[in-house]
This record gives sequence, structure tokens and C-alpha cells, in this order.
Amino acid sequence: MKTAEELKELLYKIDRRGYPAYKDTKGIYRFKGFVLGIDHVQSDPFASPSKLHIEVSGKTAGFPVRLYDKKHKRIALQDELIRQFGRCASKYSFQAKGSGKSGLLSVTRCGQEILERSACYVDQEQGSVIMRFEVGFPANGRTINARELIRILFEFLPQCVEKSCIYANLDEKRMEEVMELSEDQAYIRDQLSKQGLIAFVADGAILPRESGISQRPMKGAVPFVSPESMCVSMELPYHGTITGMGIKKGITLIVGGGYHGKSTLLKALELCVYPHIAGDGREYVVTDGDAMKIRAEDGRSIKHTDISMFINDLPNKKDTSAFYTEDASGSTSQAANVAEAIEAGATAFLIDEDTSATNFMVRDELMQRVIHRDMEPITPFIERAGDLYEKYGISTILVAGSSGAYFQIADKIIQMDRYVPRDITEKAKEAAKSYPLLHFPEEEVQMSEFKRYPEKNPGVYHKGRIKIKTMGKDGISLGNEHIDMRYVEQLADSEQLTCLGYMMKYAEEHLFNGERTIQQIVDEIYGQIEKRGMEALFGGSDLPGNLSLPRREELYACINRYRGLNL
Repeated sequence: MKTAEELKELLYKIDRRGYPAYKDTKGIYRFKGFVLGIDHVQSDPFASPSKLHIEVSGKTAGFPVRLYDKKHKRIALQDELIRQFGRCASKYSFQAKGSGKSGLLSVTRCGQEILERSACYVDQEQGSVIMRFEVGFPANGRTINARELIRILFEFLPQCVEKSCIYANLDEKRMEEVMELSEDQAYIRDQLSKQGLIAFVADGAILPRESGISQRPMKGAVPFVSPESMCVSMELPYHGTITGMGIKKGITLIVGGGYHGKSTLLKALELCVYPHIAGDGREYVVTDGDAMKIRAEDGRSIKHTDISMFINDLPNKKDTSAFYTEDASGSTSQAANVAEAIEAGATAFLIDEDTSATNFMVRDELMQRVIHRDMEPITPFIERAGDLYEKYGISTILVAGSSGAYFQIADKIIQMDRYVPRDITEKAKEAAKSYPLLHFPEEEVQMSEFKRYPEKNPGVYHKGRIKIKTMGKDGISLGNEHIDMRYVEQLADSEQLTCLGYMMKYAEEHLFNGERTIQQIVDEIYGQIEKRGMEALFGGSDLPGNLSLPRREELYACINRYRGLNL
């Protein structure tokens, strides 16, 4: 390890030379109070910024063990430190002058969700802090401006470290509140299973968002108030007594007029598989972590997936126990999404009528009479939802605005009235008695064994390497193969897609060998990450600071949408 003075001498030496001379700075340097690592140097001032990291020892950082002694506390602390570092870095970014990205100083931007990110890591044993960030190495044209980089590394960066990674310099009350909220959220999540709930929505929660492009809470929105019949009380470790709506396991129907908050409630449930920051409005809204949003997805590829519980006896005699298509219809795509969610271990389906295939969801009594069951290859979801819960423990929360058919099978019916939920189960069940009942098939649901064994796809390699590209939250490319993730709606951050790209690359290089099932591959990847962190995906190479860990369910979704999947 070299000293900070040696780095400064080197920078003076290469000042005003050609930009490639910056490559000589790559290495590890000891500064006062922290270690600086220059991991990757950009090729020119207009290229992606250079990648750096700092490491502060546990003794210097001084964070009390109570702030990070559990996994959820550690992730919450890391999230807060990234935000603190980001606020400080933004004050200094571009104060050093030059061409292109010269002077940039930034760290990843966190959203409303608290996610495990590679940008920051707090060691649970030592208490040391690692922060990964980007710097635009300054230049005039393509000539090194080392004096400006010295300002960044020797003046600006130490200030950011002092103000964001040293406990003694932080707001102690704020740090305690971050820890306490994480403990309360973990407690609610633990109580879901103990109380037979699939979700909890706290009284006073603000569910509507500011706009379609902002996840911040809407100002002036109606606070959530639980129906008395569904009200649940919990005694949180720090917040104390909290009340809210408990959605029990089973089949729950959310109904109401247009623009009354049905989809808003469902959207909150979708994203509250993740904890949220204080002030988000949804910080005490918690959904079972394995709940999955299900929708139709016209045009997606399906690779040998068993959809026979919903679709059989196709006119073209296609095998639906190992269904394959490069251009799925609405019904076949939604059937595949359900089957794949079951394979991923989903505990609940979150479904909105607006984004579903009508013929997949329901066939009314008149249609059943006119089109005999023998002539219809689709067994709609309404005829399977009961069995999926009774036999396999998979609940359903469904938003419906036009069809009352689900009144027949729903355990609980919630009406959203101007964003206020009302329990209308008895009223709706009574009204449904005057309508003809649907006739359900007698045969039982047969669960697939999910035995699919991917092999390597040589087509994604170029000169022996697999190139990855992330397109925001729309998808990723693996070599020449594009994986469309636009309709995997529980992805909260583009960095989760970047991480999925590296997971897919790792799977192609090490796990797709025709001997492991998809379930075993996912288990192996997350097992490695549990042991070694996200570094496990990189085999000794430097871990980038732009990754956020997705759920297992999203990795399954990514594999299943991979058109290059070789089965």
C-alpha cells in the first residue's frame, strides 16, 4: 500500500501529460483516517467516470454495534450512509474544472426503497465502512489537469468521508431513528406470518405518489384508515402501538369506482415487499417479501414452461406441459407468469384486472353455457385460485373494477371509496346470491415438478467475453440477447437490473451446464451472495458501486424472459 504523499507526487509528475498517464494512479493509498482505492481509471474525460472506493476502519468509523448487528439494521445503516455521502459529494461535484466529466464527484442515488447496494458496505464483525463512488478525473481537452484532481482527492473527498462515514460527526438522533425504523419494519414483517397476514397497511399511511415519474408522497393525499373489521394492532419495539389494515391470507378482492384508489393500494402492496425510508408515507406498509405481481405480457418468450393447469388441448396440439413460444398471447403469458411465480416460491399473487387478460381471469356463467368447457382450452384463474390457496398456500389479492364474478370465491372484499377502504364482504356476498353461480371443474390442480435444465448459450459470447448493458428499468442485454423486463413491476431501481445482468453473466459462465435446474441455479447464486456478498459474482475483480440486490423472484423472472435460454 502506498501513501497519500506518493499519490500526490505521482499526480504532480504526470500533470499536463496525455490523459492515458492517469492509468498510473490505479492502486491503494493510505490517507489520514481512511484508505483510498483507485479501482478503474476512465480512458478519456468524456468516458464513464473513474471508479474509486474508500475504506474506514471500524475503530475510526466508530459506529455502535447496535446500529448494524442484524442484517436489516446493517442495510438500513448502509442506505443512510450513501445518502449522507451523496449530499456531501453534490456540494463539491464539478467544483474542479475541466473538459467532459472533469470534476464529477458522485455516489449512487437512492430512491424511496431501502435496498442492499454495492455502493456501501458495513462489516458486521469489524464495523468498518466501504464506500464506492465515481470521480471524473480532470483534464483540459485530453491533457491531464492533476492539480484539480488533487483538490478533489485531498480537499473535497476527506470532507465527504468526515461528514458521512465517521459516527462522531453525524446526527446521533438521526442514526438512532434509522435503526429504530428498521427494527420496527422487521417486526411487522415477522408478525405477518405469525398473525396469518399477507400484508399490513398502517393507519395514517400516504399511498398516492407525487406523479407518474416521482415516488415521493403526494401532498394533500388522503391518509389511510383501516376498516374496523380488518383493523390489526401491533406493539412495535420503538414506535409503540400501531394500528392498520391486516390483509389475511386467502383471496382478497379490492373493488370500487374508477379513480378511488384501488390500483394505488395494490401498487403500494407491490413495492412494500421492500422497506421504505422515513417520510415516504409507506414506511409502515409491509407486504410478504415473496408476494409477486402477476400480469399479462403479450409478446414475451416462454421456454418450456408447464402452463397445463390453465391451458390444455390447444387446437394446434401444442404441448402445454412444456409450452414454448417466442410471441406469447395475453392469456398464455399470464398463465406462464403464474406458473413461473409458483416455481420461484411466491406466497401471494398481486393482480390488477386492468393489466390482465380477460379470458385468463374469468368466464362468466352465460359464456360457460354458450361455449362448452370441452371447446375452451383455457381454465380461467378464478377456477384455480381457491385450490392454489387451499392446497399450496398461495394467496391472491385482486383489483377488480368491472367483473363481480370473484365475489363468489373471495374471502374478503374491500371497497375503495375516495381512497378510504371499506369492508363490504357480507354485502357483496349477499348481492351475489341472486346471480347464477359459476361452475368449477372437478379435477384438482396438478403442480408441475419444475425440472428445466439450462445449458450454455455460445451465442452470447464475443471474443470469449459476455458484454452486459442495462437499459434503465426496461431491460438488460447479454451479448446480443435483449431481456425485456418492462413488465416485471416490482423492480424498484435500475441498479437491480444491472445486478441481474451480472447474475445472468455468472450463470452463463458457471452454472448453465445442463445439470442444474433453474431453482438450483438461483439457490446457488443467492447462496454465494449470502456467504461472500455481491463480490461473489465477480471472481476477484473489483466490485462496481452501481449494483442493488434484487429479490430471488426477479432473478427467476429474468431467466424466464431470456430468449437465449438454452433448454
